[in-house]
Amino acid sequence: MLFAKEEMEARADKARVMMKDVGVDLLIADSGELLAWLTGYTVSETMYRACFLPLDGAPFMVLRTLDADNARSSCWFDDISSFADWESPHETMARVLKQKGFGNARIGVDANSYGFSVLMESRSEVLLPEVTFINMGEFGHVLREQKSPAEIALLANAATIAEHDGMTTRYAAAVAAQTFLRESADTGEVGPIVKSVGEHAFLHGAFATDKLGPGDVLHVELIPKVANYSARMMRPIIIGTPSTRQRYVADRLISLQDEQIAAMRTGALASDVDAIVRKPMLAEGLRKDYPNVTAYTLGLVTRTRRTSDFSRAFLPNADWALKGRG
Repeated sequence: MLFAKEEMEARADKARVMMKDVGVDLLIADSGELLAWLTGYTVSETMYRACFLPLDGAPFMVLRTLDADNARSSCWFDDISSFADWESPHETMARVLKQKGFGNARIGVDANSYGFSVLMESRSEVLLPEVTFINMGEFGHVLREQKSPAEIALLANAATIAEHDGMTTRYAAAVAAQTFLRESADTGEVGPIVKSVGEHAFLHGAFATDKLGPGDVLHVELIPKVANYSARMMRPIIIGTPSTRQRYVADRLISLQDEQIAAMRTGALASDVDAIVRKPMLAEGLRKDYPNVTAYTLGLVTRTRRTSDFSRAFLPNADWALKGRG
């Protein structure tokens, strides 16, 4: 287990307080981040999976049989039901809920969760006609806002990996990926590492093989994760000797960032903290416009999009025919 059982139990109790306020009997955790936070385990959405937290009693989980052993070794509870690849995840879920007495319960969901899809909702209405689903909003974000010491330690570990620095843009990305793996990050995946061109469009640029020369700026977005905790870091790297203007801009940005960090205190209004960076940068011409955020959350970031294509698969109930080349 990644976290002590006492911490995981405290997380469940924290969620139950929110459940009581809304008046639900059961909570569905099916977004990757909330699943990891509540259980200590997360997996992609190749097939539907979810953890269920009762208002009273221990959590339980429903997921693919192939993933069940990993879940049992990571979770702080033992009640895990699974389904074979040819079985319906939603039918399994409905059966388990009925067996546990939740066939007519008030169940809390996050309708913004990518796990709680239109398919999930429509199948549940058919399979669990007496259940009432209550949208609790983005409760997962609220529950995860405050980090425990153990979570902060993982973030610090990830940030340390990002501090390790390496000439084309692809070569720089390869150096970063190699460093991540060598320093025990979860994967070698890196963010955009691209040549800085123009105002800000390059921030989400695609990888390309751009040559770098004196005066160029390499935008490096590093996203190392340790146990799914990511301390994302962005840095501009000047190739060669920086100009007087570049030195001034760098010093000014560092000053504004330090001021913003100092203002990040309990009770501070987020818009006020944002303005510390946004207003001077626009007023001083450091940005022509500023359509993006000045900061966003560091913390639990799972990779939960589907990692396998099951649109066609060989299964006992597969009724499709193979086709030749078109």
